[in-house]
Parts: sequence; C-alpha cells; structure tokens
Amino acid sequence: MIPFQKADAAAHRRPRGNFSDLYPRWLGARELLLHNRDPYSPEIAREIQIGYYGRPVDPTQQGDPSFAYPVYVVFLLAPTITLPFPVVRAVFEWFLILLICLNVLLWLKVLHWTPPLLIAASLIIFTLGYFPVVQGLKLQQFTLLVSGFITGSVLLVVSRQLLFAGILLALATIKPQLTLLISLWLLLWAFSDWRTRKRFIFGFCITMVVLLLGAQYVLPGWIGRFLEALAAYRQYNGGGDSVLDTLTTPLLGKALAVLILLALGFICWRVRHTTAISPEFSFISVLVLAVTIVVIPMTAIYNQMLLLPAMYFVLHRRNCFWVTSPVIKIIYLLALGTILWPWLATAMLSLTYFFLPPEVIQHAWALPLFTSLAIPLAVLALLIPEAFTTCRRAP
Repeated sequence: MIPFQKADAAAHRRPRGNFSDLYPRWLGARELLLHNRDPYSPEIAREIQIGYYGRPVDPTQQGDPSFAYPVYVVFLLAPTITLPFPVVRAVFEWFLILLICLNVLLWLKVLHWTPPLLIAASLIIFTLGYFPVVQGLKLQQFTLLVSGFITGSVLLVVSRQLLFAGILLALATIKPQLTLLISLWLLLWAFSDWRTRKRFIFGFCITMVVLLLGAQYVLPGWIGRFLEALAAYRQYNGGGDSVLDTLTTPLLGKALAVLILLALGFICWRVRHTTAISPEFSFISVLVLAVTIVVIPMTAIYNQMLLLPAMYFVLHRRNCFWVTSPVIKIIYLLALGTILWPWLATAMLSLTYFFLPPEVIQHAWALPLFTSLAIPLAVLALLIPEAFTTCRRAP
C-alpha cells in the first residue's frame, strides 16, 4: 500500500509523509510524556496523519492512522522522545533488521536444530526476503518487535530463565491480539507445575501490574480510550475479518475458528506437563503462533512474521513427510508450493524485466501476493500430522 501512497502523492504534487507505523506511537509517546496530551485524542490523531501522509485526511475516516496501542507502549519509546524522528526511524530500522536475524538463530535453538553454517545463513536470507518481513520493515511495524519479545520469552523458558521469560512476554502484550494465545499456553504450562514454574507467572504478572498501573498513572482512564481507538482502527482496516472469514464466509470462518481453538486447547491441555526442553513444548509453541495468524480478526500480511517458526519446524522435520502416506505427501507438496509461490513469482518477474517493458511488468505487481491469505492455512495444515503425534505421545 505504501508505494502507491507515495506515487499518488507525487502524481498530485501533494506533500509526502514518512509512512512509518512507528511515527504514531512515537508522537503519541512524546506528546503524552513531555506535554501531558492524550495520545488517543482527535487533535493528536490529526497531527499523526499530517506526519504520516504529509497532510490531514478526511476527518470522517476515524482510525486513519492513530495511536491504537495500549498506552504503556510509551514506556518502551520513552528513551527516544527527545530525539528527532528521522534519527529514531533510522535506528529502529537497523534494530529491526538485526532483531530479525537474531530471531532466526534463537528459533533454531528453541527447535533444538543446529544446522550447518550455510543452512543457517540461507535461512536468514530467506527470512529477510519473506514478504511479510519486507513489508514490516518498510512500514516499521511493531509486529517485528513483538515477534522478538515472543521469541526471547520462549527461548528463556527453554533455558529455564523463567522470571525473565515472563517479563518479556508481558512486554509483548503491546499487541494483545498477537500475544493472547501464546500467553494462555505459557501460563497454562506454568500453572501445571506451580512449584518449579511459578517464577514465570511472577515475572509475567508483576510486569503486567507495573505496566497497567504506570499507564493509569500517566493517563487515567486510558483503557476506555484505547478500546475506542482500537474499534476505529479495526473499522479502518477492514472490519475485523480473519483469514478464515475472508477465504470462506464470516459465519463459516468463525465456526472453523472455534473448532480450531477447541482442538488447540485440547492439545495444550494434554501436553501441559511436558518439560521446557522437550520437543513437544517447542512444537506446541510453534503451533500456537500459527493458529494465532489463522484465527485473529485481521489479515495484515506483516503479521505472518509469526509463521516463520512453523516454517523452520517443517523444514527441520522435512524427512518425516516422505515416510508417511501418499495423502500427506500430496498435502505437503501443495502447501509447500503455496508457501514458496511469492519467491517463485518474484523471481519470474525479475527475469522478465530483461525481456518486457517495465509498464507491462508493473501490471503484474500483485502476482507474488496471490497465495498470501492461503499461506497461514498451508502452514497450519503441515503441522496437523505432528499435532496428532504429539497428542498420542502425551500421557
């Protein structure tokens, strides 16, 4: 969406903004902490739009774009509010790139996979070329930051650093819709063995209390304001349809989401006593993130960053798919084709650049995105055989 906004601005000689999703959060944090202004107010929303687009937009378009985050996100941005935004933006972009590279290595450790150096380097390149990651970097989306918090939390659990794992998971709740299911899974796992896992619960709960009380202190009554801003944001971004809703119908999609969540809950309950260093714990964490992308009421492609751990898992266990039934092999090949299509389509468009005029190629700009909504379901389908196996192994 952003390149077309820039092209439209240039074509109509309109001012061009920064088109950064970091900007609304940074400006809201600066105005709240330095000038005690409500970041959810229409006045701040108008200033955000001017900085984002380079001009204010139609005032009837509520939620376009605004400070639609829990107010405690300002505590993460507090060290940057006295710096010029171009500096903050540049530093944040490089920080996200390094975080993505680190994410790959940390998930390999969580999955107990030590590939050769060439494979690990290839995975990093593969990840940096993954369209949701590219889009997230272009937009400077906080999903990439939240993904880093989740990865760090899961790795710290595996490393038995439970207190710090709970703290990191609490920080990840700046995007509640992405962290709800993984939080429920890890809390269920921790409560299942209170004596040895209680530090995780302490770390998570104490950090959440500090964040919520601190938010209430800097902006009393912020929760109601946040819910209003969130509702406006969802309306602006498509009404809250999930991947299932979009590919089927809203009614059927919600019914399927309920069934998937019930199945996930059953699996998590069966394996709740597993140890953190077991393959079952790593797999369930991967499965929960994949289900999150399928059932959450939004289809933003950059959120598919959370599918990457499942892709690493499937790649690590690829040999298992060739010793099963022919049906599983066919599903594997179809799902693999769906996942790899963006890279294949992009490569084809790049090659045609040498033979066709640029105008012709630009008309096919959406070709790599044809399977975008199907990728979460394809990834989830690849995890189903392992889910059955995990249930059978559980006591």
